[in-house]
Amino acid sequence: MEKQYSVAIYPSEAVVALVKSMKEQLAKEVGWFHSRNSVAHITICEFKATDKQIEIIKNQLNRLCDTLEPAEVSLNEFGSYPNGAFFMSPNEDSKNRLKLLMKQVHESLRNLNMQKSNDPHLSIARRLTPENLEKANRLFTTIGIHFLCDSIVLRKFDENIKQFFVIHEFKFNSNTQPKLVQGTLF
Repeated sequence: MEKQYSVAIYPSEAVVALVKSMKEQLAKEVGWFHSRNSVAHITICEFKATDKQIEIIKNQLNRLCDTLEPAEVSLNEFGSYPNGAFFMSPNEDSKNRLKLLMKQVHESLRNLNMQKSNDPHLSIARRLTPENLEKANRLFTTIGIHFLCDSIVLRKFDENIKQFFVIHEFKFNSNTQPKLVQGTLF
């Protein structure tokens, strides 16, 4: 049976705590909202897979992350989408690095039918009404967050609590890929 999975970037614990407090502040202003209880993250992709497929996916992500290097990420502004999403956006350098990482994950898992995220952002709320989006913009005006992106996580959706939870973390090991060199026997 297929289950729902997600690959994401989790920021540092300090950023997770800050985003949680921001969500609490926003909830006091607007009441309940989508993503209210989700842990701070930057989504890379979502897909469905069987238990057998997920083991292959773990191996693919392990191989990829073994070669990746940690990178500093800076979130320096708030933004929104027409669908009511309110989020923190990375600066241009961070955005370019995150887009490259997302592309590498997408290519590593290219055989999957997945929903890809190509615009790196850290959601605070989703599906806000225009009025509540205005309140969020008034409540949060400036931001300057930095964290080291040194891993990605594989998350599984829990149907009971309607949230994703981490089932595996893949550390970036900065190992160079071995180059295949053709030799001769004689």
